Amino acid sequence: MNKRFFFSILLLTALVAAAAVGTAAPVAAQDGLTIGYILVGPQNDKGWSQAHFEGAEYVEEKIPGVSKIVFDRLNVGDNPNITLEQVVENMIDQGATLIFTTSDEFGPDTLAVAEKYPDVTFMHVSGDSVLRGVAPANVGNVMGKMEYMKMVAGCAAALKSETNHIAYLGPLINDETRRLAVSVYLGARHCMEMAGKDPADLKFEVKWIGFWFNIPGVTLDPTEVANGFFNGGADVIISGIDTTEGTVVAGQRADRGERVFAVPYDYRNACEIAPDVCLGVPYFNWGPTYVGIVQSVLDGTWEQGWVWNDPDWADLNNPDTSAVGFEYGPALSDEEKAMLDEFIAGLADGSINLFTGPLNYQDGAPFLAEGETATDEQIWYMPQLLEGMEGDSTAAE
Repeated sequence: MNKRFFFSILLLTALVAAAAVGTAAPVAAQDGLTIGYILVGPQNDKGWSQAHFEGAEYVEEKIPGVSKIVFDRLNVGDNPNITLEQVVENMIDQGATLIFTTSDEFGPDTLAVAEKYPDVTFMHVSGDSVLRGVAPANVGNVMGKMEYMKMVAGCAAALKSETNHIAYLGPLINDETRRLAVSVYLGARHCMEMAGKDPADLKFEVKWIGFWFNIPGVTLDPTEVANGFFNGGADVIISGIDTTEGTVVAGQRADRGERVFAVPYDYRNACEIAPDVCLGVPYFNWGPTYVGIVQSVLDGTWEQGWVWNDPDWADLNNPDTSAVGFEYGPALSDEEKAMLDEFIAGLADGSINLFTGPLNYQDGAPFLAEGETATDEQIWYMPQLLEGMEGDSTAAE
């Protein structure tokens, strides 16, 4: 029987029946390793969760003697009565000594369960508890620098748009989602100028659905939001959600003769959904990162840290080395690809740094002064959208 399916049945049956950044002491070396992966969405969502699932498969391919236990759809819509603690306990009962919790949503619960199981190593993906000095010694944080790839997405949109109206389909609102939307905006604004357009003509609209994917009755319907963007004059939608509605809607409308385009998110092969409208996809490549973490646990050299991984600028889409990448889409022209190549080269060598002032927050308060360059922490903790962006910076109370 499939191990993941068996684990899910066991869990569901049981439920029905009843300080500053530091380092931890290296864990003991292990001969083999059972690894748990907890996903917020479906493992085949062609987005965030599938990228993690394929990262887990990559680990099994590259490191002999490891095995995985996967629990997906841990969210209030799919499994409202299942807690992260219950999932972790079942994984530990099956021998897991390393567990990846792969959503910002899992942050507080990861800390609580890590306190309860100090001999298990927990990697919270996208979190910052180590940076904030509140993580137990057995918790680490990891994330890829998707901000660069979101800049490329914004650049591609600006090069392709004829209406100069770009829409961003956002999930919930927090520091991570604001900084990613800001990165798209900065890339679009820069490449308006590259294309000989006036950046002041850019209309950049953000709308948040309320979660990483559609939960009927809880979130806005991303299909309706996407159609609303196009009805309002946008001709490119850039997705910040885990699933594919923006690209699906763009493909449907293109089939009716409209000139519209989309940029999906998270999963390298997402352009396959509607290739004729896809400008490209900024994606996470978790395999190399996961292999490094798993190998350190096996070797007994794992240490606590907050890690924000750069792309491999020398080979951006190398599946064995780059934490994030950008896959060009079929809808890009050769000229647009050449301009994107130039833009990426500038990001890689540092000659283009879009987090340089003067930049103001949406309410007019200064973010970066003239010539000032943002630190990693200033980017990570993004309290507002930027001046020039339309949309909410905070969720309604």
